[in-house]
Amino acid sequence: MSRQLPIMSLAFNARQKIDLPVKTHIQRLPDYLLQQERVVGAMLDPKKLVSLGKGNFRYTVTSFKVFQLEVNPVVSIAVVNSEGRKLHMHATDSELDGLGIVDDFELMLDATLIATDTGLVGEAFLGVSVSQPPLLRLIPPKILESTGHSILNGILLGIKARVGQQLIQDFSSWCSEE
Repeated sequence: MSRQLPIMSLAFNARQKIDLPVKTHIQRLPDYLLQQERVVGAMLDPKKLVSLGKGNFRYTVTSFKVFQLEVNPVVSIAVVNSEGRKLHMHATDSELDGLGIVDDFELMLDATLIATDTGLVGEAFLGVSVSQPPLLRLIPPKILESTGHSILNGILLGIKARVGQQLIQDFSSWCSEE
């Protein structure tokens, strides 16, 4: 008689803040944030981003390895402008390739970018909830969660670095085009 191991649910998350001073054309930041496709393309890798129509995108997150398994998350993102100076992004759907059959994968994304009198400030939250894949059942959940936290932090730090360079460069280009 074989005994099945219980399915353990794993959850991990990461949060990053950003504060980008802008030196010139600061009064144009709110108008720039209305250029959703341009702004999202500057924040994320445009090669992995597909526009699905006004305010909706599909993004293939950089694949990564978890204990020799290649993981490929894909997330649908909704983008909304509000209050005349704010851009808000959140995940509306997600799927995961690479961990075998996983029915309950959920990727949470909640990010805000706000034009202020000194530049852009923002915060991003990234979270994942998933059952422990069969191939990783022998690894203790605490180790998997710690690995998950590190991976999500790495993803957010990569996006933060890209935003810090690419977004300000794109804003300058946009200002000179106008």
